[in-house]
Amino acid sequence: MKKLPPIFLLFLAQIVYTQTYVVLDSVQKTPISYATISFGNGNGTFADGDGNFRFSKKWYPDIDSLYISAVGHKEIALSTASLPQKIMLPQNIAELKEVYIIAEKKRKYKTRKLASIVHNDYFKSWLPTVESEIAVFFPKNSDKSTKIASIYLPIKTESSNRNSGKDQSFSTLFKMQFYKNNKGYPDKRLPYEDIIFNVSDKDKSNFELDISEYKVFIPKEGIFISIQVMGYADKNGKLQQTKKYSEIQTRKGTVKVSTTFRPLLPFTDKINTYKTFTRRVFFKNRTWQRFDRKYSQNNNLIKNNNTNYGMGLKLHLYEED
Repeated sequence: MKKLPPIFLLFLAQIVYTQTYVVLDSVQKTPISYATISFGNGNGTFADGDGNFRFSKKWYPDIDSLYISAVGHKEIALSTASLPQKIMLPQNIAELKEVYIIAEKKRKYKTRKLASIVHNDYFKSWLPTVESEIAVFFPKNSDKSTKIASIYLPIKTESSNRNSGKDQSFSTLFKMQFYKNNKGYPDKRLPYEDIIFNVSDKDKSNFELDISEYKVFIPKEGIFISIQVMGYADKNGKLQQTKKYSEIQTRKGTVKVSTTFRPLLPFTDKINTYKTFTRRVFFKNRTWQRFDRKYSQNNNLIKNNNTNYGMGLKLHLYEED
């Protein structure tokens, strides 16, 4: 057998490094949008809207297993040495049965706004990473049926306060989810759809996300609303597959530093109670922690009492029939 030319070998290597995998429902054989791909070390990535993701041993040479999960499906573990191109996720019947079907009546309502808290201070802002999810609590302050019409998200589009020329443009995909309140902590996920939305450098600092079509109502115990960065989007709005952390050599060895994304999220000291929680979504236990001094003694936001994300709401309070 003749030897393959070097240029063909290089082409083969590029195919291996850029291999695309797809996550499918094991029953329906349809793509699972935005499935979670955990590396088992506190980091990970996501499939895109068509269920596709890329994994490269060149990017992550120390990762030997992937943990694939999605809402309504069971998590599976796969060896990176033999990843199938089509990954089948089994359904979790218990989760699939829990769905809200709301036939919204045409009723009169009053609009009430809970103002967001917006500022432009880089040093009082959270630098979003894909492994962190932030949840904010909102109580139900009325006996009337209360629907969330819009959510106001404070954002800071500039990367720093140092204006050294034009700032780089960006387009970032976020995921929003809703959780039950259990004794002041986020609990089980409420059975509403995940809301995928895009924020870019052209958006205003008080970003308004209209979610009226999703028919999200606040339970009597209140509700937690979470946001999580999924990564940068391409010009067509599809999730880009980029490396999610860098490896830095230090005296103590190699340290993995998570990639940060824009926009930054302004935190505030203007809220008297602790209503913001965070968790690392790629750890298996995914435990929620209140963003206070028990969470961290060294976090600069906490040191300066900027312990809350100043999310706001537009509510529809419905009159009785």
